Amino acid sequence: MIDLSVVSGFVIGSVFGVVGLLSGFCLMSSLRDLWTKNDTRKIRSYATALAVAILGTQILAGAGLVNLGASIYLQPSFSAPLIFFGGLLFGLGMVLANGCASRALVLLGKGNLRSLVVITVIGITAQMTLKGLIAPARIAFLDWTKTAPTAVSAPALLTTMGLDDISARLIATLIASGALLIYAFSDKTFRRSYGQVAAGLIIGLLVVAGWAATGWFAADDFNPVPVSSLTFVSPLADSVQYVMLSTGLTLNFGIALVAGVLAGSLTTATLTGRFEFEGYTSVTHTGRSIAGAVFMGIGGAMAYGCSIGQGLTGVSTLAMPSFIALAGILSGAAFAIHSKTRLLAFAFR
Repeated sequence: MIDLSVVSGFVIGSVFGVVGLLSGFCLMSSLRDLWTKNDTRKIRSYATALAVAILGTQILAGAGLVNLGASIYLQPSFSAPLIFFGGLLFGLGMVLANGCASRALVLLGKGNLRSLVVITVIGITAQMTLKGLIAPARIAFLDWTKTAPTAVSAPALLTTMGLDDISARLIATLIASGALLIYAFSDKTFRRSYGQVAAGLIIGLLVVAGWAATGWFAADDFNPVPVSSLTFVSPLADSVQYVMLSTGLTLNFGIALVAGVLAGSLTTATLTGRFEFEGYTSVTHTGRSIAGAVFMGIGGAMAYGCSIGQGLTGVSTLAMPSFIALAGILSGAAFAIHSKTRLLAFAFR
């Protein structure tokens, strides 16, 4: 019997791989262009993707097609310090490694062997944090710092002010997605960057497609799958484990998503003549890249996601923990981009 969630994951991942390779879609490169070149096109593309993801995801939830409450982002209790610190580590790591987890997958498809090291280290360290050597410390800190607030999402917070559920969801969605779209399309240069506009729209729709696939289209009462969408840290951990122990494991949406990104990127790189093997240029380069991958694996596991998994998919649920994770990622990236030559990279010179 065909597992629709696996098929959906592969198709969605393939499209992400194509778009990611052609557009260079990546939060890290977006922030670097913004803060070092004053080029806002990529960050506006990311804002467009987030706006579309929020709007589409909330429409699915409001129509009762997807139960977002079953996802990891809207659990009744969470640890804000753990999530923020995890996001901070991930932000630092993606700058050191010169790209986030999803970008590493895309670049691997075009022959970048540095990315093979990065995604392998991310997968191993994430698994160590989720289920291995670091897991007891993570769980202990989670238990010590977790809270159970009365509202875990922006719409839920508005309901505490007297609004009904429908009005609260509508207002929160319109404010968030509207502000992002106004920011994105207020710039004439971005409006003329048709490739970046298209990339933002498509990536946002892929987040919505992921929710629809796992929460509605591929939902099966006899074989339930976790309600999720685009995310890459935990799926990389699962993929590394599946490669080693496939006879004892089963494919899932996340593993298929990873495989799809690689397939889409590889196919596109081959057809467009972009495939070319690349490697490290120095010991310094190698050390910095591996350190960044370690930070991303550990941090992404602590924060329950990456720049895509929390930054787009998590925030599309309007969950408070996802906003905290994104704040951590942005803080870590800002620190690394502005000071890595003096502080972070010093150890690897």
